[in-house]
Amino acid sequence: MKRIEAIIQRDQLGAAAAALEKAGVGGFTVIDTKGRGSGERPTIRGGRGTSSYVAEYNTAASIITIVDDSQVDAVMSAIADSVHTGKPGDGIITVTNVEDVLNISSKKKGAEAL
Repeated sequence: MKRIEAIIQRDQLGAAAAALEKAGVGGFTVIDTKGRGSGERPTIRGGRGTSSYVAEYNTAASIITIVDDSQVDAVMSAIADSVHTGKPGDGIITVTNVEDVLNISSKKKGAEAL
């Protein structure tokens, strides 16, 4: 099993969620995040609109899911294809190993828990 985490632009979240559902992912977690990367940080206007400054961080969304090894390439492609704009700051996808999973309500373990 693999844990896939995609950090994407927040406004692309709907497209990524639809792509995950279409790819057959049973469930995923979404976390609002802030960070710095290759994307341009937004300019924010001051209190009365007389001043402006560059935001310290970009806002993003982090999508986390756990899938069977056979689904990894399809899930990564689904996310990447749904959020790709070709501009810096589109996001990044990481894949890590998961040793075991336990579904608390059903007490199923491993791939059956997904």
